[in-house]
Amino acid sequence: MKLLFAGPSPYVRKVNMTAEVKGLSSEIELVASDAPGSDALRAQNPLGKIPVLLRDDGPAIFDSHVICEYLDSLNPNHPLFPREGAARWATLTMAAMADGMLDAALLLVYEGRYRPESMRVDAWVEMQQKKIDTALALLESSPPAWSSNPDYGHLTIAAALGYLDFRHGGRWREGHPNMVAWLDAFADAVPAFGMTMPADL
Repeated sequence: MKLLFAGPSPYVRKVNMTAEVKGLSSEIELVASDAPGSDALRAQNPLGKIPVLLRDDGPAIFDSHVICEYLDSLNPNHPLFPREGAARWATLTMAAMADGMLDAALLLVYEGRYRPESMRVDAWVEMQQKKIDTALALLESSPPAWSSNPDYGHLTIAAALGYLDFRHGGRWREGHPNMVAWLDAFADAVPAFGMTMPADL
């Protein structure tokens, strides 16, 4: 399999963590893609986004959630996605919240990188930051626990917090001691978190 990636994407990191946890990393070749939005990338994913998983036995798979669930299906060890019942919906909801944090954090980076300061809309920036702050407050009030192994929701939260460290200077840590401790515990329990840290972090 080949995984198309570009730069230190937190979505790619989430997939790479999944591959490590599932013991599949040696079966996946990382391939630097053309710039997001390029025609070459759109030939694999019409949305022009990474990551994209290319398979020999089927069409390309995207986005990161779908890739992670596909990889989870290839190896029964350390299941990341509960198959049914309340546990499944809890995991998927937790992951959706963490992906929402990631989306907002990425939009804030793009806002600073691509839009001239004179054209920025403060209300829009504040709305994105509010999504992050509200999700962090909920997590801080009740850090998500796991019994034997972290699941996909936990991996996604870790990827989101790692991205806030990487691109937002770790400002989230102030006022969230429970989640700082949670991320430290996650890093100890899941070596893949450290193994997939962006090179220029």
